[in-house]
Amino acid sequence: MVKLDIISDPICPWCYIGKSNLDRALEQAGDTPFEIEWHPFQLNPDMPEDGMDRREYLETKFGGKEGALNAYAPVVEAAERAGLDIDFAAITRTPNTLNAHRLIHWAGIEGRQTPVVAALFRAYFKEGRDIGDIDVLADIADAAGLDAAMIRKLLKGDADRDDIRARDAWAREHGVTGVPTFVVGQQHAVPGAQPPELWAKVIAEIATQDTGAEA
Repeated sequence: MVKLDIISDPICPWCYIGKSNLDRALEQAGDTPFEIEWHPFQLNPDMPEDGMDRREYLETKFGGKEGALNAYAPVVEAAERAGLDIDFAAITRTPNTLNAHRLIHWAGIEGRQTPVVAALFRAYFKEGRDIGDIDVLADIADAAGLDAAMIRKLLKGDADRDDIRARDAWAREHGVTGVPTFVVGQQHAVPGAQPPELWAKVIAEIATQDTGAEA
């Protein structure tokens, strides 16, 4: 197994698209050569604790309604190519994702990280749920087989807040300026939502290396 570190934010549409493309390549390969670990990166580290109205956020960030529409046009096209039906109209708030990253971290301890990440993407981009809300996060945890009561209790406290912020800062200090960023084998950084064809080549190269090692 080759370590695949994925630096991501669950409200990043390119991260959702990138995961979908990777999933398609792995499905076509029939097996995964990767041991996947997800790492935190907040697109909006200064977002208020309870988030903000999404329309206000987008128009402020992109200089008005038309700027926001232009910025998201490539996202919509890429999502369609990835086979994703993102319901942007259903998203009413842009959350602070610190608590979502805490949940991802705790899910990793229980070996449930990727299912929780997938559930967060689905909740936000397809169901329009506020993934900054503690009750929503506890519900996602419960569906993934985690102890929802314990997750809710942890989220109401400060456990691992500083750790998540420190890991986010570490990524930035080491050159990560956008997500998703994939790090293959702790050596090769692959930025952006790469197409399934690229991942197919990476998987094939790993298989070739494994065959050579066995020989």
